[in-house]
Amino acid sequence: MPPSPSPVDQRAAALRRFNRFYTRHIGVLNEGLLESPFSLAEARVLYELAHRTRPTASDLSAALGLDPGYLSRLLRGLRRRSLVARERSEADGRRSHLALTRKGRAAFAKLDKRSHDDMRALLTRLGEPEQRRLLEAARTMERLLDPAAVPAPSYILRFHQPGDMGWVVHRHGALYTQEYGWDEQFEALVAGIVAEFLRKFDPRKERCWIAEREGDILGSVFLVRESDALAKLRLLLVEPHARGLGIGGRLVAECVGTARRLGYRRLTLWTQRSLAAARHLYQQAGFSLVRSEPHHSFGHDLVGETWDLEL
Repeated sequence: MPPSPSPVDQRAAALRRFNRFYTRHIGVLNEGLLESPFSLAEARVLYELAHRTRPTASDLSAALGLDPGYLSRLLRGLRRRSLVARERSEADGRRSHLALTRKGRAAFAKLDKRSHDDMRALLTRLGEPEQRRLLEAARTMERLLDPAAVPAPSYILRFHQPGDMGWVVHRHGALYTQEYGWDEQFEALVAGIVAEFLRKFDPRKERCWIAEREGDILGSVFLVRESDALAKLRLLLVEPHARGLGIGGRLVAECVGTARRLGYRRLTLWTQRSLAAARHLYQQAGFSLVRSEPHHSFGHDLVGETWDLEL
């Protein structure tokens, strides 16, 4: 009886199965990529030439991880079709710079649009949550296989929109149960805070910021009016997969800076001693611990803390 495959062998088989599925799904097995006259390798060369300024063949070989001899054959074929031009370097006669011709730029533009349209069609077959899961899975594969090649992910801060408050309640409830074991009473508390914020929202004195990347919400924080002189920082949250990007610090900084600009004299917040990462952010922003008291809430014995910042 043959030995059972090891876990690594089973995972290798699963990755090979995914490769077969994905290459078939995006059509790279067809004779021409995206119903074009170009192979996958030729299309990647055109892409690099469209996004680089006068690269050499060595530059392309390194960027694409292609054997220099194979790349040379690809370039000869593209030059024969008048898609790529080669120009001898003035600084070093042994080197040549490459660029797309007008015909090459037109061919790439058509190929690029077709690729964009196909990916857009693929995404629109999925709902919003599934699109976000797919993109995060793709980013995870990039980070794991080649961390150095993944650009630093960017995000935006925006004000709240319809639908955001449901996300705030849902993610607080789910995340604090997952990470701290808090029960549904915490979700009820968050729902009450959010409902009151929406009912009494004063855009002149209050804010909610949402951190977002490619349609994926990464975090939130609220600035809530308590009186003309006092505001509260509430419901700071950063998704686990977005931690380490500086989002939490930026959300707190936005809250503090805006509170100053709006004329508040003091900013206060209530947190728990067990929330070490959040407490660290508040300390960095200049908040001081002014009061603490034990309490039993959300199914646990906790120590609640009040932190203040004089503005």
